[in-house]
Amino acid sequence: MSRLTGWWVRRSTAGKIELYTRWTFHFFVLIEIASIAGLPVAERGGGALGLPLAAALALYVCTHAVLNGVLSSRALDWVLDRRERPVRLAVVLVSLTTAGGLTVIALRATGVLADGAVAAGVVTGTVTFTLGSLVMCLNRVRHMLYVAPLAALATGAAVAAMGVGPGEALGYALGILLAGGGLVAACGFSAWLMKTVWELERSKELKARLAVAEERLRFGRDLHDVMGRNLAVIALKSELAVQLARRERPEAVDQMIEVQRIARESQREVRDVVRGYREADLRVELEGARGVLSAAGITCAMDSTDVDLPPEVQSALGWVVRETTTNVLRHGDASRCVISLRKKDGAVLLTVENDGVREVPGPRTGGSGLAGLRERLSAVDGTLEAGPGDGGTFLVTARVRVPVAGGVL
Repeated sequence: MSRLTGWWVRRSTAGKIELYTRWTFHFFVLIEIASIAGLPVAERGGGALGLPLAAALALYVCTHAVLNGVLSSRALDWVLDRRERPVRLAVVLVSLTTAGGLTVIALRATGVLADGAVAAGVVTGTVTFTLGSLVMCLNRVRHMLYVAPLAALATGAAVAAMGVGPGEALGYALGILLAGGGLVAACGFSAWLMKTVWELERSKELKARLAVAEERLRFGRDLHDVMGRNLAVIALKSELAVQLARRERPEAVDQMIEVQRIARESQREVRDVVRGYREADLRVELEGARGVLSAAGITCAMDSTDVDLPPEVQSALGWVVRETTTNVLRHGDASRCVISLRKKDGAVLLTVENDGVREVPGPRTGGSGLAGLRERLSAVDGTLEAGPGDGGTFLVTARVRVPVAGGVL
């Protein structure tokens, strides 16, 4: 069953909305063909409209529907900045709609098409569906609002000019104004919604990248503060030692001893900075995970047992919480996440389980990702398991064998 639904589950929220929107417009092609293409054929027995002409009108409707679907798809790509605006295709569709509409109106005016309802259905239907696709090629709401009234006015004027009658001309205009206006509003809103959702998706990814960049900047500032001053002092004292050595002064040795001391002190300070960057406090990471997930609209349930752990074990498990929380935010559309820390079978067991799985994060090299977590846990005699859980969830389990005494994290 998971294979059948994976193509949907693995998509992001924005991807799901885009897929739903696209298939809705594809379905419009079938609706147009089913509702309009058969009208000329059905009317053939009521007037002078022969079978070849009726079939030609039906073929026109089918061609129009397919072209309209293609324009809708390319217009959506333009809305998402994936291709240029399909201006030529829009001009072709408008020209086809205009030529077809004028032909049907002429057939109605000459009596070849006796049933006025059939003529009105073909003209208003094709014009309405054209407006739905055309409005997505516009980028200003003000211009979108003009589309339906202008199309209704132009169609009504063409019908009246060909002598069909003012009553029918008014009917054409009202039909296009109401139906076209509704479809214009629906299509324009759908395109705007899809673009907005994708922008939110990109802002979510950008926020994660900015957090990483901010942490790197902090680390760079710390290193600069530690090394900048010490290296400047080392350079000055080395230069002084050189000058004293050239003068054969015994103080040169004292200066080099001081340089050696500052260099060793710099090594210690750099190790402290790196250690602070690499270590993670388990309790802080648990509270941070709760806050970050809650801010993202994900219900986070904590099931934590008070245990006293060595600092290196706390650091390793803190990194598990940090990395899995990042995966929940970036690799799925979770609505609920459960983090559990408990004692079991002489070991500390940390589990993180979330729903809304879109993709399983694969192993990555370096100090991050599941591979990096396994390296950290192996250093404290721990293991990491990650894979599908019950009910379509994703489960990460970290187990560390360590003597546990009662206490507080």
